[in-house]
Amino acid sequence: MKFDILTLFPELFAGVFETSIIGRAVERGFVEITLHNIRDHALGKHRVTDDTPYGGGGGMIMKPDPIFYAVEALLDIEIPATGYAPFLAQGYPPIILLTPQGRVFQQAIARDMLQHERLILICGRYEGMDERVRQYLVTDEMSIGDYVLSGGEIPAMVLVDTLTRLIPGVLGDTQATAKDSHSSGLLEYPHYTRPYEFKGHTPPDILLSGHHANLEVWRRQESLRRTQSRRPDLLEQVELSEQDQQFLAGLVDDVPPGG
Repeated sequence: MKFDILTLFPELFAGVFETSIIGRAVERGFVEITLHNIRDHALGKHRVTDDTPYGGGGGMIMKPDPIFYAVEALLDIEIPATGYAPFLAQGYPPIILLTPQGRVFQQAIARDMLQHERLILICGRYEGMDERVRQYLVTDEMSIGDYVLSGGEIPAMVLVDTLTRLIPGVLGDTQATAKDSHSSGLLEYPHYTRPYEFKGHTPPDILLSGHHANLEVWRRQESLRRTQSRRPDLLEQVELSEQDQQFLAGLVDDVPPGG
């Protein structure tokens, strides 16, 4: 999968994509990440990429022209006044703006994005983006939460990391992502490892019982327990069996140790 990231601050990504899972995915050819400095496509001697907003108000607004020119240079096309949409219909990559105003990025959205071989990510900055970028260039807008960051660079890192983990072959355990929190709609169950006893606390006996069927039931119930306690809103979106519903009905509000 190929990611093209348009940003005013490519130096912010130094090291992030060079280590751990993403670094190995790049080395093994699962992922290709290219950073593009929007400033390189700004006109004039001073390469200005932002200006004051029409109508007044605080802050600076990112200009549309350097962003459009950056995409045109990247894809070797000329975007008409009608916008980028016809190119998307022809198989060109989606263009995603990272902005607090976008729809909230979720695991299900990440899985849908895997159908694309290439994504272009635009990192917003300053007070905002000229609206013409939204109207005639980007095909989607994404946020990583209901809060405001200094720019779209960190959200771009989050998106790349999330998608990279989902690419078949990137993780050693082929079932690892299926067990992650949010993959099934529920939060993940508790985990334990050695030492067996630590400060007087030991793992639940079921984990050492060797009874796999009972262990799966326990894990499912602990996922339900944890989700109800921490993110009850998620339960409204999950298909629950009759056994799940009976278990949830019998739960009390307290969370067990380690929950």
